[in-house]
Amino acid sequence: MQAVSGRTNSARSRFVLAFIGYALLISASCTQIKKPVTEPFYAETSPPPRQEFRWSNGKLPQSLDPALAAAPPETDLVRALYEGLTEVDPVTLEVKPGVAESWSRSEDSRVWTFKLRSNARWSDGRTVTAHDFVRAWERLVRLGEKTAHQNLLLNIEGVSKAITATAVSKEAVTTTDQPNQSANTSPPAPKAKASPSNSAAVPPEPKADTDHPAAETGPVKPPVKAEDLGFAALDENTFVIRLVVPDPDLPQLVAGPIFRPIAGDGEEFEGEKLNPGLTTNGPFRIDKIDEAGIKLVRFEDHWNKDAIRLESVLVVPMESPEAALEAYKAGELDAITNMDLSPLVLKILSPFDDFRKTTHSALNFYEVNTSRAPFSDRRVREALSISIERERLTEGETDGLTRPALQFLPYRRDVRTKLAQDKTKAQDLLREAGFPDGKGFPVIRLLINRNDLQLRIARSVARMWKQNLNLETEITLKDLADVEKTRKAGDYDLVRRGVVYPTSNNAVNMMALLDIHPDAAAVAPVRPDQPVSVPSPFRSTEPANSNSAERPPADQKDSPIIGDGVILSEDEALYELRAIPLYFPTSYALIKPYVSGFEMNSLDVLLLSSVAIDSDWKPKGE
Repeated sequence: MQAVSGRTNSARSRFVLAFIGYALLISASCTQIKKPVTEPFYAETSPPPRQEFRWSNGKLPQSLDPALAAAPPETDLVRALYEGLTEVDPVTLEVKPGVAESWSRSEDSRVWTFKLRSNARWSDGRTVTAHDFVRAWERLVRLGEKTAHQNLLLNIEGVSKAITATAVSKEAVTTTDQPNQSANTSPPAPKAKASPSNSAAVPPEPKADTDHPAAETGPVKPPVKAEDLGFAALDENTFVIRLVVPDPDLPQLVAGPIFRPIAGDGEEFEGEKLNPGLTTNGPFRIDKIDEAGIKLVRFEDHWNKDAIRLESVLVVPMESPEAALEAYKAGELDAITNMDLSPLVLKILSPFDDFRKTTHSALNFYEVNTSRAPFSDRRVREALSISIERERLTEGETDGLTRPALQFLPYRRDVRTKLAQDKTKAQDLLREAGFPDGKGFPVIRLLINRNDLQLRIARSVARMWKQNLNLETEITLKDLADVEKTRKAGDYDLVRRGVVYPTSNNAVNMMALLDIHPDAAAVAPVRPDQPVSVPSPFRSTEPANSNSAERPPADQKDSPIIGDGVILSEDEALYELRAIPLYFPTSYALIKPYVSGFEMNSLDVLLLSSVAIDSDWKPKGE
C-alpha cells in the first residue's frame, strides 16, 4: 500500500507541476498578445554631427511662390523662405511679430497699423519696406482666383471689387483676341480639372492651379487702382490695412503664406522649374536645387539670426511612403511629414514614441438648408446634431483615424460651448418642435458626394436618426460638381461639405464655414458699451424653451458684427447650428527623438527657425 501511495503522490506531483508550467506558458502567451514588447522608437539612429535637418515632406513643391502656397509642402517652404508681417507660434498658435515689430487697431477693429522693423533685410541686402507688402498684395489682387485661398483677401476694402473688375477685364481681352469660331477654327480645348480627393480621412484640400503654366502667374496689368484698395504704405516702415468687417484677429490672418512680401513683381516665379536664385527675406535662403532636393541655409543677415540654430535644411523628395519609411529607418532622414499611409501602417506605427499624430485644421460636416421647414427651426437642427454618436463614426467608419467634432474649429481651446451628445434631450427638442417620436416629420433628404467613406458615414448617421429620433433619411449620391450645383439651387435638406481652415483667424474661418461674403452686408460698428440686439436673417425666430441651448453672450469688444447683427463667432455658430459638425481629420509624422522644436499642430504651421538637432543624443544601445 505504501508503494501504491508513493506512486500516486508522485504522479499527482508531476501533474501539478505540469499544470503550473502549462498555466505559466498560457499566461506568458496572453501577456505577449495583450502587451507586445517593442522598442521605444520606430527608428533609433544617431543624429547628424552638425545642425543639418534632413526632412521628407512628400514630393518637391510645384512652386515657391507665396501667392500659390495652398498646402504642404509649398506652405512649409514659403514660411522658411519668406517672412510676413506676423508669424504664428507652432506651440501656442498665438500670433507673434515677424517683419512687423508692433501693431495697433482702431476702436472698431477695422483699421490696423503695422510698424515694420528697420533691420529686416532681403537676401540681396536691401531693406524690407512697407512698399514691398503693397506690391505683393496688389499682385494677389491681379492674380484673382489663381491665388491660393483667395477668400482670405475679401475682407480688405476694395479687394472684392478689384478682383471682379480684373476678371471682367481679362474676359473682355480674351473675347477680343479670340479668333472667329466660324472661320474653320476649333474651339479652345477645355482646361483639365483636378480629380476630387478620395482620401478617407481628409476633405479635399484647396490646391494651387497647376493647370496653367507658371508664366501665367507673372505680372498682369488689369484696371486695379492702388488708391481704391484697403492697404497702403504710409512710409517705409508703416503699413495700414482697412477692413470691410471688423476683425480682432487680423494679425493671425496676415501670418498666412499668401500675405508674405516678394522682392520683385512675380517674374522670378515664371518658368517650369523652381528658381534657386530667388531673393527672399525669411530665416533661410535657397542654397541649391537639384535632383536630390532643395538645400536651404541659414540667412545670416536675418534680424533674428541669433535664435536660428539650424545651419542647413535638406528637403528630400520621396516618391512613395514606403521609400520615405525605409530612408527614415536607415537614418537618412530626421523627419517625415505629409505622408499618405494606410490605416494598417498607421496602427503599426502608433505605439512608437517618434510617431506623432495631431488633429488637422479641417472639418467634415452637414450643411443645413435653413430656408426649408422644419429645418428653419433651430430646435430641430439641435436635435439632429446631438442625436449623432460621433465616437461610433470615428472609431467605426474611419478606423479611428479621425476625431469627433463637438465644435467647429479644432484649434480653439477657449470655446465657451461644445455640442452635447444626448438622445433624450434630442427627443424632447423634437417633441417641442411639434414632432413627438418623429411623427409628421418629413423624410430627410441628405445629399453627399460619391465616396465610399461618405456613404458609410451617411448610412451610419441615418441609422442613428432612425434609432434615436424615429426619423427616415433618403441619401442621394452625386458627383462633386453636381453636388455644388444642387447646393446652389437649394434643392436639399442637408448636404455634406468639407472645409480646410488655412488660418487661425476665427472670423475668416467662420465665413468660410457658413459661406458668408463680407461684402454681402453692411457693417454695424462694434461698440463695447452697447449690447447688440438686432434681428438676423441667420437666426431663428423660434421661442426659447428650457431644453434649448441658451444664446451665448457676445463679447462686444472682440465680436465682429456684419449684416443684421450676425456675430462671426464659433459660440454663436454652435447655437445656431446652420451646420452640423461630424469629425476632424488627423495628420501624422515621424520625428527622430534628437529633433527639437518640430511641433505638430492642427494648422500645419511649422517654423524651421525653431528646429534644432541635439547632436549629443545617443541611441539606447550606444
